[in-house]
Amino acid sequence: MLDINSVFLDAEKNLPKEIMPDFLHPNTYGYELWAKTVEPALTVLLGETNPAIIPVDKMNEEWWNKRHEANLEKITKNEIEFLMIGDSITHGWDGQSALVEKYFAQYKPVNLGFGGDQTQHVLWRLDHLPLDKISPKVAMIMIGTNNTGNRANTPWMIAAGIKAIVEKLQKQKPDLQMIVLKVFPRGEKANDWLRLRVNEINLVLPELLADMKNVEIIDINDGFLAEDGTLPKEIMPDFLHPNTKGYEIWGEKLAPILKTKFGR
Repeated sequence: MLDINSVFLDAEKNLPKEIMPDFLHPNTYGYELWAKTVEPALTVLLGETNPAIIPVDKMNEEWWNKRHEANLEKITKNEIEFLMIGDSITHGWDGQSALVEKYFAQYKPVNLGFGGDQTQHVLWRLDHLPLDKISPKVAMIMIGTNNTGNRANTPWMIAAGIKAIVEKLQKQKPDLQMIVLKVFPRGEKANDWLRLRVNEINLVLPELLADMKNVEIIDINDGFLAEDGTLPKEIMPDFLHPNTKGYEIWGEKLAPILKTKFGR
């Protein structure tokens, strides 16, 4: 049985007129939500392939290979408690040493963010890391924005890719506490087409990850946006990657959550 009711409700569990004008019948947007929510299930039932859930490497790229090897060494030789999993946005913490020291250093992190990675690349990397050598307590996952540029990946497929990462980590480390960050906003304007695709990913994540053990979905996106929904250059100069101010917002939002998860 597939329960899709939550996709029609807002954060306060109300039924918006923008989806069901008479509070009973969906409008065009409501029917679109309906169709896209059942799409992943139909993909499975019809035997179609979702590229966002099939592990793929980028070992032909020298820098990617070297970074992977460096992470192998870090995990083998160090006590690691905090996994930072993602793409270039997470990778960028490497250039924010003062903020890492302020917000994360006490939790003995390893940065598993790789520029340009999509969900399928994260899946491959998790398959090829010696996670059995360490006992991480918390993982932070922020991935999916690079999949949005691939029109073969619908937002619903991308969300399924994020779910596949969570499932893989649960299988590898059943007691691991996971923080799944909703995909950060991108594009200057609220109606930017990539922003809208990101919004769709974030809309379906709660449904896909519902009732999964030790998984908490965290939305810090409002901290990056102006009141009118625009994404300021003063936070993300290219409307995708945070600058120091953006990383500080991220760190401040996450600090109390990590304190609770780690108990210190």
